[in-house]
Amino acid sequence: MDMDQAAVFLAGSILTVIGFIVLVAGVVVINNIIHKYWKSFGWKLFPVYLDQPNPRFAEPQEVDKTQEPTLKK
Repeated sequence: MDMDQAAVFLAGSILTVIGFIVLVAGVVVINNIIHKYWKSFGWKLFPVYLDQPNPRFAEPQEVDKTQEPTLKK
């Protein structure tokens, strides 16, 4: 009886993993199709966050102009 349960568990595990792989592959294919033919409507759901300038690193001459904060005793 124990070998039957082990065989059912093994088969169920293998079929579950295969089903998951097929599901992920299907999502990838659908995503690729949507990405290929998708045209943006130009809607902005969060315009405040989308209109921010791109972040950048400070240049060395900009860092030299800054003053380090000091602790007052």
